Amino acid sequence: MPLVEISIAEGRTEEQLRDLMGRVHTAIEEWGAPGQSVRVLVREVPPALWLSGGVTLAEKAAAK
Repeated sequence: MPLVEISIAEGRTEEQLRDLMGRVHTAIEEWGAPGQSVRVLVREVPPALWLSGGVTLAEKAAAK
């Protein structure tokens, strides 16, 4: 049973997240996995808890 886990910063709509999950599901099916066995999990992370290059995403957004 393929399990795809995606961590992404919060800020997308439910529709955008559903589209992402559907596209990933389709890609795994096209790769050869049976559709009923594919699992896609999206974890939304608050920008204040996502650090890249020593700066949080929240800090980067505030600096713009």
